[in-house]
Amino acid sequence: MSRAAVPGLPSRYPIGEQLPALYAEDDFAQRFTAGLDTVLAPVFATLDNLAGYFDPRLAPPDFLSWLAAWVGGADDPRRPLELRREAVARAVELHRLRGTRRGLVEALRLVLGVAADVSGDGGAVWSATPGGATPPPVGESVLVRVWPERTADVDADRVHALVRTLCPVHTRCRVEILPGPPADEEEVEESDRRA
Repeated sequence: MSRAAVPGLPSRYPIGEQLPALYAEDDFAQRFTAGLDTVLAPVFATLDNLAGYFDPRLAPPDFLSWLAAWVGGADDPRRPLELRREAVARAVELHRLRGTRRGLVEALRLVLGVAADVSGDGGAVWSATPGGATPPPVGESVLVRVWPERTADVDADRVHALVRTLCPVHTRCRVEILPGPPADEEEVEESDRRA
């Protein structure tokens, strides 16, 4: 839909009614201003509803990508509209959680519609002595397990790209694509005991 021209949209502020009384009965002046009303009506309608354009839950679908760019969010027009709206609305929150397990899981769910589980700490090390030598790096990597949640399948390339973008630079992230949710470890241990 284009907001540039909306056939039949009435103007809330007709110019012909604002002309001096001398032109109120002038046919040419009224027809001329009616043409301007047709051009300006979409502008006034947009300005009257401007606050709705900045709310991702109300913004027109064609405005959503632009709004996502404002907050550094990801918008994929191939996804369902409601999921796109939620991803844009929560983009700022996701930036605050960037580099955390929760942030990675939420981003994968919102942006790609997949469920995820993150294990491992990435081998982060630190020194308690100011100015001291940096401890040797730990070789552990982060394991990101992903499975379909809202989608029928998982696009592995997009998952890998998003994980690369969101994992902290100092960590190695491995990705496993699963056909469904992993079995709970307690359930696996219980079934091993019964066998």
